[in-house]
Amino acid sequence: MVIQAAYRRTLNAARPAFLRRAYASVTSGRKLLAGRLQSSALAHVETAVSFAPSDEQRGIQDLATQFTKDVIVPQAAEYDRSMAYPWPIIKEAHSLGLLNTHIPEAYGGPELGLMECAIISESLAYGCSGMQTAIEANGLAEAPLIVAASHEQKLKYLGRMTEEPLVAAYGVTEPAAGSDVAGIKTKAEKKGDKWILNGSKMCTNAGHANWFFVLAITDPTVAPTKGMTGFIVDGDSVGIELGKKEINMGQRCSDTRMVTFQDVEVPEENVLGKPGEGFKVAMKAFDITRPLVSAAAVGLAQRALEEATKYAQERKTMGQAIINHQGVAFMLADMSIGVEAARALVWKAAWAKDAGQRNTFYASMAKAFAGQTAVQNANLGVQVFGGAGFNTEMPMEKLYRDAKIYELYEGTNISSTAQAQ
Repeated sequence: MVIQAAYRRTLNAARPAFLRRAYASVTSGRKLLAGRLQSSALAHVETAVSFAPSDEQRGIQDLATQFTKDVIVPQAAEYDRSMAYPWPIIKEAHSLGLLNTHIPEAYGGPELGLMECAIISESLAYGCSGMQTAIEANGLAEAPLIVAASHEQKLKYLGRMTEEPLVAAYGVTEPAAGSDVAGIKTKAEKKGDKWILNGSKMCTNAGHANWFFVLAITDPTVAPTKGMTGFIVDGDSVGIELGKKEINMGQRCSDTRMVTFQDVEVPEENVLGKPGEGFKVAMKAFDITRPLVSAAAVGLAQRALEEATKYAQERKTMGQAIINHQGVAFMLADMSIGVEAARALVWKAAWAKDAGQRNTFYASMAKAFAGQTAVQNANLGVQVFGGAGFNTEMPMEKLYRDAKIYELYEGTNISSTAQAQ
C-alpha cells in the first residue's frame, strides 16, 4: 500500500490539474449518485442525460485526444506494417493515467466512470484501433476482478497494474466455441488445495500478459452456465504454452494468440468468486467492456468520416470538388448519421451503468450498431477515395482492415443482437 500511495502521488503530480479535478469530481459525483439511488423513490426514475460532456470529461477527452494526435497517429502506420507490439505507446499511456482507468481508487486506480472510459476509448481508437485494443484489453481482463474479486485478489492483481505498465489477458474465447461462451471446453479439476487447469484459449495481449482471467468448466454434471468458474492465473505458471502471434487482417499491432493450459496448477485463493458462478461473472464483465469496444468502433468511424470528408473537399473532378457531387455527399451524410447514432447508444450504455442500472440491453445494442457503423464508414470511406482508397499509403485502407473485427470480437454482432432482443 505504501508503494501504491507513492505511485499515486507521483502520477497525480504529473497529471494536468484539470485531470486531477476530473478524477475528484467523477468520484464525488458517483458517491452522490449512489446515495440518491438508495432511495426507493428515486431508484426507478430516469434522470435527464446531457449530450454535452462536463468540463471534467472534456478535460479527459482533451488529454486523450492530444496523446492520440502527438503519439499514436504519427506511429500508427509503421506499427501496422511491422506488427510490433506497441510497448512504448502502452507505457506512455500508463504514465498519463490513460490505462487501467476503471480500477478502483482503493487499489491505486482513478476509478473513472464508464462514460469517461468510453470517451478515452473513442479518442484512442481514432488514432489506431490496434493500439487502443492493446490498451483496453487490460480493462477486459480486469473487469471480472472488479465485479467479483475479493479484497485480497484486487490488492494483489489490480494493485500491481497501477504500479507499473503491465498487461493482462481475458481467457474466455476458445477456437471451437467463439462467441458461444456456454460451449467452452477448458476444464479445471480440484485436487487437494489446488485446481488443475487444462484447455486452450484465444487471447488478446496473451504474449505479454502478467496474468490471465480464465473461465473453465468445473462441474460437468450441471448446465454449462452453472458449472463454470473463473480463475486468476499467473502468466509465469508452469504449463502455460503460448502459440504464435496471429497475423490478422487488421489491428495488426495488437497481440492475439492461442494459449494452452496443460496441467496448470491454480491455488484455491485464485478462484474468482464462488465455484459455479464464472459464467455470470464473465457476462457482468461484458456490461463494462462492451460499451468501451463500441466507443472504439465509434472512434474509427469518426476517423473514416473525417478522412473521407477532407479528401472529398480536396479531390476535384469535372471542375469542382467531389464533395459537391450529390452521390459523394450522400455517402458522407450516411457516415455522419451512423457516427452520431452509434455514439448516442454508447453513451446511453455507459450512462446507465454509471447510474447503477443494469445496462446489458444497451451495451449489446451499442456493440452491434457501433460495429456495423465502423464497417460501413470504412467501406464508404474507401469508396469516396476511389482507387486511392485501395492504396496502402492512404489511411482508408488501414481503417477498412481494422474495422471488420468490431463485428466479430466481444461477441459477434449476431450474438450481440440476439442478446439485445
